[in-house]
Formats: sequence, C-alpha cells, structure tokens
Amino acid sequence: MGVSVPAYLLGIDIGTTATKMIVLDERGRIAAEASRSSALAAPQATWAEEDPAQWWDNVCALAPRVLAQAGIAAGEIAAIGVCGLVPALVLLGADGGALRPAILMNDARAVDEIAALRRQTDAADILARTGSPITQQSIGPKLLWLRAHEPELMRRAAHVTGSYEFITSRLTGVYTIERNWALESGLFDLHAQDWDDDLLRLAGIGRAQLGAVHWPADVIGAVTREASHATGLREGTPVVAGSADHVASAFSAGLRQPGDLLVKLGGSGDVLFTLDRAESDPRLYLDYHVIPGKFLLNGCMASSGSLIRWFRDQFASGVGYAQLDAEAAALPAGADGLILLPYFVGEKTPLNDPLARGTLVGLTLMHTRAHIFRAVLEGISFGFMHHMDVLAGRGHRPTRGRLTNGGAHSALWKQITADALGLPLEAVAQHPGSSLGAAFVAGKGVGVFRAWDEIERCIAVSSVTQPNLENHARYQALFPLYLEIYEQLKGTYPALARSTVSAQP
Repeated sequence: MGVSVPAYLLGIDIGTTATKMIVLDERGRIAAEASRSSALAAPQATWAEEDPAQWWDNVCALAPRVLAQAGIAAGEIAAIGVCGLVPALVLLGADGGALRPAILMNDARAVDEIAALRRQTDAADILARTGSPITQQSIGPKLLWLRAHEPELMRRAAHVTGSYEFITSRLTGVYTIERNWALESGLFDLHAQDWDDDLLRLAGIGRAQLGAVHWPADVIGAVTREASHATGLREGTPVVAGSADHVASAFSAGLRQPGDLLVKLGGSGDVLFTLDRAESDPRLYLDYHVIPGKFLLNGCMASSGSLIRWFRDQFASGVGYAQLDAEAAALPAGADGLILLPYFVGEKTPLNDPLARGTLVGLTLMHTRAHIFRAVLEGISFGFMHHMDVLAGRGHRPTRGRLTNGGAHSALWKQITADALGLPLEAVAQHPGSSLGAAFVAGKGVGVFRAWDEIERCIAVSSVTQPNLENHARYQALFPLYLEIYEQLKGTYPALARSTVSAQP
C-alpha cells in the first residue's frame, strides 16, 4: 500500500553490545539515532548469553528519545522494522515473557549435543537440505542441551524464537520467524521452504512452538495497545518481519550485485559475499538476501572487536585505542614473528570448532605490548584471509569490497585488513549499520520505497583504503603458518577445554 509523505520509518537493531534505533525519512536521510547498551554475560568459559528483557527495556527507552530527537509525532512513523543477532535462541512462556537468558549464536556449550547430532545424521545430507552443517551456531544442539540441563524450562516453553522476533512479538503479540533465523537454525529445508520434520524431531521441538516463516518485508502485525503504552509508539503502526542483523547491514552497505563483498569489523568478524543463487559449503553459512532471489555466503568469526576490547581491558587499561594503534603502526607487517589465532570463544567459520582456543605463537623477550596488539589485529585479518581462501576455492573473487562497523574508524585496522586481503576497501560513511537496513525493509514493506535499489540514496563512501602490496606479500607468506599452527595444535584444545570446565566452581 502507498503511504503519503512525509513518512518516517523506525529501524531497531538488537545487537550484541547495544540496542540501536534510527528514524529514516522517505528520502533516505537519517532524522534521529540513539543507542542503549546491552550486557553480554559469560557465566562459563564457552557461554554467551543476554537478557531479552533488557532488549525490550532498551526499545521502550529509545523510542521516545528518537521521536523527540527527530521532532516528529508517533503517528508519523509509517512502519517499524527490527533486526538482530541471529540465530539467538529465546525461550518464551505462554505469556510471551522470556524464561531464561537468550543463548547467542557464538555460544559453544553444546559440544556433546553437536557430536550426538552429527552421529545421527549424514553430513552431506544435512548440508544439502539445510544449506549449513551442524555447528555451534545451530539451534538443534542448544535445544538438546537445554532439555538435558534445564528440563523444567523446556517443558514450560510455549514459543522458541530469536532476538528480533522476540521484539516483534512484544510489539504485535504475533509470534513469527524470519526466514534467515529459520535457515540458520539448521531446522529448515532450503528446498522445500519449510521446517524439516525429521530435524525438528531430533531437536525435540514441535512446529507449534515455532511461528510462521516470513520474508523480511512482510507485514506481520501492528503495534498493540499494550506495546504503545510501553514505547510511546502509535497503536496500529505496521511491523514487518525484520531481518538478521548481518544481512540488513550488508544490504544497507550496498551489497546487491554478485561479487559484492562486505567485511564487518565489529564485535565478531563477518564476511558476506553476494550470489544470485543458493550455494552451500560446509565451512560457511548460507543466508537469504533481503532481496528475494539473491543469497549471501556468510562467514562469521566468533571474536573480532571483542578480542581487541579484551586485550585493551586486560593489558592496557586506561590506554585509548588511538594510542595502541599508533604503537602498533610503527611495527612491520608480521609483528616481528608473532602470529595469533583469534579463537578466544572457539571458532565458527570456516573451522566450525567450538573447542579451538586463542593462541599466540612466537613470543620472545624483545616483544612489547605493541607487538602483541598488532598480532591481534593481524590474527583477525588472517581469519578474513581464511574466508577469502575458501571463496577462491569455489571460484569466487570479489569485484568490490566494502567495510563497516566500529573498526572502520581505525585507520590501522582498515589498512591491515586491506593489506591482508589485497583488495581496496571502501568504508561506508557514517553507517548506522543494521538499523538502517531494518528501517528500509520496513519502508519497502509498506510502499514508502518501491524498489530495492533506492537504498543507494542512503549510502555514501567516506574513504577507500588501498592495499600495500609489499605487506600483502608478507601476509601471504605468513598465512600458511597461521593455518599450520591450528592444524598442529587442534588436538590439544579438547584437553584444555576439559581442564577449564573441571576448574569451574
């Protein structure tokens, strides 16, 4: 349906470190934006959880703020789109409230359940049916873990949903699943476009606990009276199904054509590559693009910016990132013989090894804090190189590279990434990230935007980082060592993991 102008769209992003919200007008300009932090909890070494109630509290606090900042009334919001981290696992009771903290996509607790499901299934068949292997990201093993360790909560679970679907359910009272949560759950048949009953049975979940599956721009409901009172949004405002955060971010960064590449320098490290057909690889994830008929091969490293933050907090407290960058920039590529494996919370793609551990090799008494910090940045970039190596093995070469997220503010991190990949990287200017994609998808759903390529009016490139070819050659020479260190040490990581677990109180 058409919407008269002026029209505004509300975009909400349920991120790992913060809830973000923007107001977008029909010309593609951001009228307001705000964020509110979220707390990531790791009660045990391999766990990653967040409180869904905090996400909803953030939405309720941010909505009046952005409306006031934009200087508009709630009635001027034409539609609402929500995106978020995926596939988070949220258990809801009959009243729609969360029964426990959400288990996030990089949580690696379900090691035994992953092994059990792999023994009960054929890996090639699972990949062909669902587009992804069974990994620490899969929902099935986590459901089995909950059934084994928290059976009472599983008996009370009326709905199983994701991060952004939790928010849309609180807004509308309607329980749905967006198509990419379904696909990344590992419980959805890519070809039948429906839940796979055999996999649901293995995971111990019924169809009744899962909502209907929708495309991102589908209008699934409207803001209820209760949600209107809680948020200040107008009752009856349309709400669309929403999108996975990395998919919304890729779209809002301009990825529309086959060969377009996005590298996200965020808390985790994402690599997204655009295709015009579905293509599965056991080392990568497959996602639907927000544009029907297009797909994204998706690599996601479990730690990236979170690793940088950990280093600063633990070993350079009170020191700014700019100073750490300056110290590390004075050193040569390769950090004078240090190589870091960035597997601090296990590793998702392309290893799919939840027991992998962060490893620093080559330390001597000559090495300084700056050397180690540079090795951290380079280790993350070696992880990106690993993904490019996988893509190249499938015959895929990027035709254009774009860069987003907080790391795009660091000239050094951008340069090391460009040097490692040997590819010019265009930084998207003032990119609000996934919330922009969510707002645009909402606009597309209600007719404010009529064509997907109208996203271009929202995008500007701030800079292009050209690769230093000498450094690129250095990183290419070191990359086989990076791979070899993991191969030599991966047999020791399970014993280390068992040692860590035995030390827990």
